[in-house]
Amino acid sequence: MSLKGKKLVEQFYKLFSNDPEEALKLMHADMSLDWHSSTGYRQLNKTRMRELLTEMTTTYEALRLEIKETIKEDQKVVIYYTYHVRTIENPEEELPLAHFMTIWHLKDNLLYQGSQISQLPNE
Repeated sequence: MSLKGKKLVEQFYKLFSNDPEEALKLMHADMSLDWHSSTGYRQLNKTRMRELLTEMTTTYEALRLEIKETIKEDQKVVIYYTYHVRTIENPEEELPLAHFMTIWHLKDNLLYQGSQISQLPNE
């Protein structure tokens, strides 16, 4: 896959929900993600991201990505997006999972260092 910049980051999140192994191929071997969420701080490496991808795809019946905006400057890409889910318990109703904003620094045309904030949706 020869994607660059904005398309690379957008493709990562699209693959995140339906083809986790392909999503992992878009990450640098030394990638790291600092994640500030409503429940606290987490630091993820590629191994932990693989676990998170597996957890997400087994926890929800369906996961849909809504990209609101993507901005690129030099080797940095900012993406603002929301994930919507259908739970196993209630597959007929789609609910917003959380809103995210992530800044990715790219290296060797792969996701390298990220900083992310997320917030639960308003009920």
